[in-house]
Amino acid sequence: MSMRHQTGRRRRQPSESSNGSLASRRSSFAQNGNSSRKSSELRGPCEKVVHTAQDSLFSTSSGWTNFRGFFNLSILLLVLSNGRVALENVIKYGILITPLQWMSTFVEHNYSIWSWPNLALILCSNIQIVLVLGVEKVLERGWLGNAFAAVFYTVLVIVHLTIPVVVTLTHTWKNPLWSVGMMGVYVIEALKFISYGHVNYWARDARRKITELKTQVTDLAKKTCDPKQFWDLKDELSMHQMAAAYPSNLSFSNIYYFMAAPTLCYEFKFPRTLRIRKHFLIKRTVELIFLSFLIAALVQQWVVPTVRNSMKPLSEMEYSRCLERLLKLAIPNHLIWLLFFYTFFHSFLNLVAELLRFADREFYRDFWNSETISYFWKSWNIPVHRFAVRHIYSPMMRNNFTKMSAFFVVFFVSAFFHEYLVSVPLKMFRLWSYYGMMGQIPLSYITDKIVRGGRTGNIIVWLSLIVGQPLAILMYGHDWYILNFGVPSATNQTVVI
Repeated sequence: MSMRHQTGRRRRQPSESSNGSLASRRSSFAQNGNSSRKSSELRGPCEKVVHTAQDSLFSTSSGWTNFRGFFNLSILLLVLSNGRVALENVIKYGILITPLQWMSTFVEHNYSIWSWPNLALILCSNIQIVLVLGVEKVLERGWLGNAFAAVFYTVLVIVHLTIPVVVTLTHTWKNPLWSVGMMGVYVIEALKFISYGHVNYWARDARRKITELKTQVTDLAKKTCDPKQFWDLKDELSMHQMAAAYPSNLSFSNIYYFMAAPTLCYEFKFPRTLRIRKHFLIKRTVELIFLSFLIAALVQQWVVPTVRNSMKPLSEMEYSRCLERLLKLAIPNHLIWLLFFYTFFHSFLNLVAELLRFADREFYRDFWNSETISYFWKSWNIPVHRFAVRHIYSPMMRNNFTKMSAFFVVFFVSAFFHEYLVSVPLKMFRLWSYYGMMGQIPLSYITDKIVRGGRTGNIIVWLSLIVGQPLAILMYGHDWYILNFGVPSATNQTVVI
């Protein structure tokens, strides 16, 4: 009985060997089909074994893991349900997508560069880039010390992040989209300035240590002919090979390549590909254009009407209607978030990397398998994660801060920049994004220590993304709409953009 039971379990295993044996059985059946049928017909009814010891497929003890059909069914149901919602949206509002109106946002009656203040600010940021290079050359020659460098970079980052705030808050343009893009560029540049300054400081420090160690080696060599006595010093010299590339890295081509490269962490020499692949470049370009159009269309057709129709329930605190709008917004918002992730982190960053022959293409990892909040933030945005570890977390650990303190500071910096990129373009300060990011700390503790990952942890990660983002959008959208247009008189309105 036990042997039959084990045989039954083995038959349930969906493996390559079983697939291969199944294919061989099919081929043998096709070749010997007539003889098998004849031998079966000659058998008596008592000779056929009908029952064997085996478990039901839904029992974990059966060992059965092939549920691809249910996965296909869930995808089909998801497509049908969202197709119905999309059709209902079109019937209710009509076609709201207006690409020509999108293009009109680029057109101004005045063709001066200052009629596009966001573009003008991005061009003016070259002043800060040239200034950073000039200061680094001065520091390399020893005319100024590291104390000046610390003050300079602190003031530079503060001023660099303050300039777009002043321009955005004093400008009368109500469309916040271009302000978000411009401020995103300024944040990226500020983080790159920090990395550039850190690495060059490490190189200067390494060069100083090498000079000191060479002096010690020379003095020790004069006293003894035994190389073993200063062998450790020679080994320590090899730890500072980065100083060999310094200061030849202080050039316009080097710093501008870093500013354009899809990374936030500076290095003297980046990995490079041998050539630019034209087919890969065309594919990424087509993806970028098509997906950008699709995201804009989904926002205008699906998200904007839902957000606008939520204004009155939110103003009157109709909790049931607010919950209904939140759930109604969750699906399109999450779909747009996934499309944006692919568009930016895969299509756009790979496009830039291919143009620059930048070989490190690990812009993301398998965040969709995240079982904890901490792993999600480590895997979905690799450039930011590398910067946080290299320039915030590790320096704090080297200076004897606790892991919790370093962890808190990393999330605080992330929360600050999230709020910076939302509140300033919208010209209002509500701190919803800041609270959402800081709320990741206790949620990370829950998934790490209480739930301990697993399938439940992965569900919590996805639930926080599906529910948390549309909730923030509703709150910001409500406050921004009330601030600019007042309370809508009707619950359901057709949106004209």
